[in-house]
Amino acid sequence: MASELLTTLHVKYIQSLDNRKDDLAYHLTTHLRLNGIYWGLTALCIMGRQDALPREEMIEFVMNCWDDDVGAFGAYPGHDAHILSTLSAIQILIMQDALDRVDVGRVTGFILSLQQPSGAFAGDRFGETDTRFLYCSISALSLLGRLPALDRAGIDGRARAVAHVVKCKNVDGGFGLAPGAESHSGQAFVCVGALAILDRLDAIDVDTLAWWLAERQLPSGGLNGRPEKLEDVCYSFWVLSALSALNKLSWIDADKLSAFILSAQDPDAGGIADRPGNTADVFHTHFGIAGLSLLGYPHLEDLDPVYCMPARVIERLNLRKAWTALSRREG
Repeated sequence: MASELLTTLHVKYIQSLDNRKDDLAYHLTTHLRLNGIYWGLTALCIMGRQDALPREEMIEFVMNCWDDDVGAFGAYPGHDAHILSTLSAIQILIMQDALDRVDVGRVTGFILSLQQPSGAFAGDRFGETDTRFLYCSISALSLLGRLPALDRAGIDGRARAVAHVVKCKNVDGGFGLAPGAESHSGQAFVCVGALAILDRLDAIDVDTLAWWLAERQLPSGGLNGRPEKLEDVCYSFWVLSALSALNKLSWIDADKLSAFILSAQDPDAGGIADRPGNTADVFHTHFGIAGLSLLGYPHLEDLDPVYCMPARVIERLNLRKAWTALSRREG
């Protein structure tokens, strides 16, 4: 069981992911391909190895995912556009300094078309709503510099979005995917993140939500998504990001959580799993490294918890909010 971050192995693991085209799993996950590239690239950036993947090849693939019928991005060439893959595309292109290749006006129009009269956002033209889609829409508009477009032609889109998030708040302080839905750590991140971008964290019962999030830590040191569930490395980001935005990150036992994340590494092939002994994947690798960055783990770059991107990138865009991570420790 590794007691330190196996950076070199993780870089090799991420580099190997596009060389597995003979595996059935590679083809069964095309609906996550653009998200996967974002997860891998962001993890590499936080480890200081953004150059480990070919820039031009990556940009070309992202642009091949463009859905010209609606003006947004699908998860894979030929797939229908969705807000989840559209946000990932925007994040990748910004990190690769290639946003100039996007028709920002068309993407903005696509995102605005997803907002419902309730203030919720659909993921695509088929109309399913979820607080995840609201966060992705708000984050994407902010990254594009088009957040003011929410308020247009007599439509107060910003206020409607805030009102919908507030309706998703529960008595325990947490948030669900829709009004009345069970509180979940992932939904806490997206709701806190959206409110942070909209400068409306005042709508949150900070102490109650922070208490609920801190209660997600189990004796193993890991965090779960909701009561009575197993710990999972991905919640190292979902919980910590929300606590960081609320300036309550010290409510978590950082040493125990760091040890849990490190114990889920694959010491042979690299990558991080959901929990020790399971198979590594790029999703948990990304969110495990993101969590370690927020915990101040040595030799990692700072991660912005609101946008889940390198802090230097968000600062360059003048979008940084008032979040607090733990101080970077010396290795």
